Amino acid sequence: MTIWKIPFDKAFLNELGSNCMPGHLGIELVEIGDDFIRATMPVDHRTKQPMGLLHGGASAALSETMGSFASVLATGDIGKYSIVGIEINANHLKSAKDGFVTAITKPIKLGRTIHVWNTEIFDDNGDLLCVSRLTVMVKELVK
Repeated sequence: MTIWKIPFDKAFLNELGSNCMPGHLGIELVEIGDDFIRATMPVDHRTKQPMGLLHGGASAALSETMGSFASVLATGDIGKYSIVGIEINANHLKSAKDGFVTAITKPIKLGRTIHVWNTEIFDDNGDLLCVSRLTVMVKELVK
């Protein structure tokens, strides 16, 4: 059974992020399952640090993007809630120099006002590069 309360529209979510951080980093949502979303991000001039390796901040931005999009899907109403990341951590286990990374985000906790998401980031060879946890505050907007 799916955890998503609204149908997943990859084109809509990718367009939503096109003129801000996700778009600038080349993040693209590519798949949804009953309890996960998957996205890719290039390892290129936008996401590397000066030494030519994937920047840890780019991995954290990928994780925050994924968790935020997942919370939007899990709450079911884009205009009804404010979705805000309030804590993130990332363990960088290995790096990448080129190609793409793939992130898979799954819920740890889906509460009424707090969501916690786990994101694992892999390189093109399937090696685990980063494990990240994002806590999101879900607050109903007052009208």
